[in-house]
Amino acid sequence: MGLHLFKVHIMSNSVIERKALSGILSLIQQDRQGESVDRSLLKNLLRMYSAIQLYAEGFEKAFLDATTSFYTSEAEACLQDLDVPEYLKHVEKRLQDETERVHQYLEPSTRKPLITVLETRLLKSHVDAIIAKGFDNLIKENRLSDLTRMYNLFSKVSGLDSLKLAWKEYIKKTGIEYVTNAEAENDLVQNLLDFYSSLDNILMTAFASNKAYYYSMKEAFEHFINARQNKPAELIAKYVDQRLRVGGTKGMNEEELEMILERVITLFRYIQGKDVFEAFYKKDLAKRLLLGKSASVDAEKLMISKLKTECGGTFTNKLEGMFKDIDLSKDLVNSFKQSKEARELKDIELNVFVLTTGYWPPYTPIEVQLPKELAEYQEVFKTFYLKQYSGRRLTWQNSLGYCTLRAHFTKGRKELAVSLFQTVVLMLFNSSDKLSFKEIADATGIEQKELCRTLQSLACAKLRVLQKEPKGKDVNPEDVFYFNKDFTHKLFRLKINAIQMKETVEENQKTTDSVFQDRQYQVDAAIVRIMKTRKKLSHQMLLAELFKQLKFPIKPQDVKKRIESLIEREYLERDADNPQNYTYLA
Repeated sequence: MGLHLFKVHIMSNSVIERKALSGILSLIQQDRQGESVDRSLLKNLLRMYSAIQLYAEGFEKAFLDATTSFYTSEAEACLQDLDVPEYLKHVEKRLQDETERVHQYLEPSTRKPLITVLETRLLKSHVDAIIAKGFDNLIKENRLSDLTRMYNLFSKVSGLDSLKLAWKEYIKKTGIEYVTNAEAENDLVQNLLDFYSSLDNILMTAFASNKAYYYSMKEAFEHFINARQNKPAELIAKYVDQRLRVGGTKGMNEEELEMILERVITLFRYIQGKDVFEAFYKKDLAKRLLLGKSASVDAEKLMISKLKTECGGTFTNKLEGMFKDIDLSKDLVNSFKQSKEARELKDIELNVFVLTTGYWPPYTPIEVQLPKELAEYQEVFKTFYLKQYSGRRLTWQNSLGYCTLRAHFTKGRKELAVSLFQTVVLMLFNSSDKLSFKEIADATGIEQKELCRTLQSLACAKLRVLQKEPKGKDVNPEDVFYFNKDFTHKLFRLKINAIQMKETVEENQKTTDSVFQDRQYQVDAAIVRIMKTRKKLSHQMLLAELFKQLKFPIKPQDVKKRIESLIEREYLERDADNPQNYTYLA
């Protein structure tokens, strides 16, 4: 009765009610602004409101309105004055402070609507502004704690979709900058691996391994890595070559190497031109195997097993065949060395790789007139081989051969590791101390461009086993060459590097063109396969079916050319009534 009378005679008085509410709200605002207030007084007053059943109607509504107004103004001011990390810390602190207020003097029922007001005014209304102002910098600077705070706060206000979109756009934008920067091609793959590693760490640490964010990241990588057709696939293959070469894994243990290969496979997974990767990878693998440049056979096989897991056995069939050829060649050479024919030939030791044409990259045979000793040994091996495998044909790839020569100089004997072309030139000086360029060309049969490079490596490089007149860095057809009898070096075994023309744009283009040619065959086969099944299709329907079946990107105009080619070859015909429709000719 006392509470009822108090409510009727005191709190129903409009002046008292207004002053009491105004005073309470004023104290709460002072508390929010960091001023010292009597919280026990607030607690007692608000318990009084609850006791006379005026809390919800007489206080809470006005309190929430005042809170909305306060935090609306504060959000706008803070967004202008604070950077994003500081603003998010401020929001986090405000949420903690208001939760503490509920515990100290507000009713528990107020907590939910109060926190909703805060989240709406401080976060939800400004999600896009917060992202635009600082999200990219947080990722760039790898601010994991700030990104975690942003993710957790945005998850409270349904802001994760906007954050996911920003995440995807940032990856696309940054990735395209990497891929389209032609000046930094040599560092592209390492930059992308570091970029992926950083993003993956953010995804796991700050974004709680959110699957939706992972798929967004995947889509973004697929988008930008194929923005520059074929080049990333080529550079990834080159990167693997560097890592699997002698010296490429220096200072690494097996676990570190496997981790690098796994990350490379992740990039490889995103490229559409996997056939481009295969072409360049196969060419580099061939060099590593034939020239003994592979750092580890186990690492090579590990890489192939990863490719097989990713793309299936058909993709790695030729790569595995290359290893099989190397192993079979070792057994074959051991058998040859024990044969009667080989034992009769002294002073020369021969190692041969017998390669299956279909497994290895195509090599253009280069003719050369071998010295009698080498030509005789080749013929003996050929006879031995064809006895065991009749019906086969051997083609010698002289450009891939290399030799170790014993050379006698005035100041001592040396062993020279040289290419076959260098060997053929040097052995001419066994019978002559002085030879002109023309005489060397006539005696060796090496074409002029290759011969110039070979003589340049022997007479103009750091280790000059030959001397030339006139002196200079370049070789000309008028030059004359001498054996350098006074050559000296502190080492006994010397490697004289051939002046390799680094893979020129033309060579890379040749590899890419061969891939393009293979793609044309695949497109033709796919068109015939589809038309054979469907019998009759419109141009648009045929395009749609092709895009589904082909594993590489193709332009509609290229498809049109292939269709024209198939019509000329009478696989297809156009309908007389509608030229956009094609019919399969059985």
